[in-house]
Amino acid sequence: MAQPSRMSRRDIWIHLLLYPGHTLPTAAAPVLVGIGLAVHDHVLAALPALLTPAIIIGGMTFGWFTPTEAAIAACAWALILGIFLYRSLTLKQFYKVTMDTIETTAGVLLVVAAASLFGWVLTTTRLTEAGAAALLNLTDNKYIILLLINVLLLVVGCFLETIASISILVPVLMPIILKVGIDPVHFGVVMTLNLMIGLLHPPLGMVLFVLSRISKLSIERTTMAILPWLIPLLMSLLAITLIPELTLWLPRQMGMLK
Repeated sequence: MAQPSRMSRRDIWIHLLLYPGHTLPTAAAPVLVGIGLAVHDHVLAALPALLTPAIIIGGMTFGWFTPTEAAIAACAWALILGIFLYRSLTLKQFYKVTMDTIETTAGVLLVVAAASLFGWVLTTTRLTEAGAAALLNLTDNKYIILLLINVLLLVVGCFLETIASISILVPVLMPIILKVGIDPVHFGVVMTLNLMIGLLHPPLGMVLFVLSRISKLSIERTTMAILPWLIPLLMSLLAITLIPELTLWLPRQMGMLK
């Protein structure tokens, strides 16, 4: 009796698409075994690299290192994998990667330096305090105040470095927040999301410069590419701003908030 010919991978996919409820022919078994072994080998090979997020998040969760130290740990782990495990990182490539990193970091630090100078100007001229007083005189509706603060934070987050923005604005805005009855945890989440979006949007979002450098595209082209992704971020920001329970429900259920 003639043995059935071996099926190709293409034949197997066509059979699965056309007859999803049918059992595959016996001739498909060797190919399926080969696919299974290939997937197994690729998963094992990728597993050390896939552990990188676990090292970062786990290390910060258990208090082993700060976010900045987590970045260093991730770089060290990537070097170990590239040099000793995968053996794909040569000395020449390591030199090139190092030089590219220095060049990218230097460009970003110039923006950070300018942002720090701008923050010093805001602090010494007391413009932030004057703006906060004007905001409270304008309205005492907490939702309108949150929306106005969103606009302020989106603009400031574009020009100022995140830590500088928090250091300058939190002492100014917190009394207003407490006075109109906004939960500080809710405000903290809103502020963090605002500043994160501020890093992305034009004209001077610092992440734009990093993306432009890595992708080797102009700032204009990078901006046009990032604009569609700002829409869901802004929609999420609006929802979190107007519906505090999106932020506060889970901490309350876990007994972290009263």
